[in-house]
Amino acid sequence: ERYLNLAKFFIDKKGLTGTEYNQDHLPVRQQSEIVGHAVRAMYLYAGVADLAKYTNDPELIATMDRIWADVTQRKMYITGGIGPSASNEGFTVPYDLPNESAYAETCAAIGMALWNYRLLLLHGQSKYADILEKVLYNGSISGVSLDGSKFFYVNPLTSRGNHHRQPWYGCACCPTNVVRFIPQIPGYIYATSSDGIWVNLYISSRTNAKIGDVDVQFSQETDYPWSGLVKMSVKPSKNAVFNVNMRLPDWCKSAKVSVNGQSIDNKPNDNGYIMINREWRDGDNVSIDMEMPIQRICANPKVSADVGRVALQRGPVIYCLEAEDNEGSVLDIALPRDAKLSASFKPDLLNGVAIIQGKGLRKTKMEWENKLYQIVPDDLETNITAIPYYAWDNRSAGEMVVWLPEVTSLAENKQE
Repeated sequence: ERYLNLAKFFIDKKGLTGTEYNQDHLPVRQQSEIVGHAVRAMYLYAGVADLAKYTNDPELIATMDRIWADVTQRKMYITGGIGPSASNEGFTVPYDLPNESAYAETCAAIGMALWNYRLLLLHGQSKYADILEKVLYNGSISGVSLDGSKFFYVNPLTSRGNHHRQPWYGCACCPTNVVRFIPQIPGYIYATSSDGIWVNLYISSRTNAKIGDVDVQFSQETDYPWSGLVKMSVKPSKNAVFNVNMRLPDWCKSAKVSVNGQSIDNKPNDNGYIMINREWRDGDNVSIDMEMPIQRICANPKVSADVGRVALQRGPVIYCLEAEDNEGSVLDIALPRDAKLSASFKPDLLNGVAIIQGKGLRKTKMEWENKLYQIVPDDLETNITAIPYYAWDNRSAGEMVVWLPEVTSLAENKQE
């Protein structure tokens, strides 16, 4: 009976378990929107993307393009997480992206990485690597504690202090998925084509590539994502002409590129990569230095949960405020539009992270006993500290928030 009920769960044509849940509501070639169970969708479309690449089927390619646009433009969290609803562990309607009740299953974020990597190989366009990177530094690794011993099944973007990682789950997909996913990351850093090497992710690493009949040793040295400076070494087995393609991330508005110390054009091509075509010799060096300012991010106003709010990003990393660093509470803090923010690296904090600090405004606590109405007091100026979202809930329990209410200015806070 148990197995009959389980089978019915997956084939029932009505209600929660309708065919949209399983993405079999339409033939794949006719689908245009992401629906149903988020993890199941990612695994399905990763397979479809592989098939599209190997067969060059124009209908499958068009389907992937339509569904990718739907996910990334209407149904994805700023962390790269997907699937807002616990009821179906998946998608609802466009722009439904609640923060405190966000499901955003760790496995779904990993699925986003798997799918976007395949789309990157299919199209060779940086926008897929941008999503891959967003997931890597935010929505996937938030699913595991810094010591590797505890896991999030779901990844909310707001917490009142009662959401914590667990050492295991009865449904153990997320812990085991993290364990198999993280070792795969080296395979995402580089790709090759018949005429060159592609640097998709900036991570200290080295690889051996075959370009035509030339063996190439390629390496990176960098403190990314805390620094935007990346130094690369190119060592072909013989002098040869080929391309080195470096992704210009979507968050980067300015970068300096040089070869052997000489500045070169840093304009990306239509695929979003800076392509360097030259005759390469053993010992040639390339560097890219990407400006990494603190950026304030706003959401489409159709995302009702984030109206009037901003999030902080530096490089590919999304930040949050945690009670541990902010006098015990963060849900009462707003960020003035004119607040000056600065970043600094703290090697002894959370295994080494860059933090963001500045001034915020905290709601004044009010005494309401025997009172029904009161004059609104000025908010209190307070120091704020933001840490990378992936690192929250690794210390004492407390509130956390990604999206902060935005107010006009510190100066205008004072009432006349």
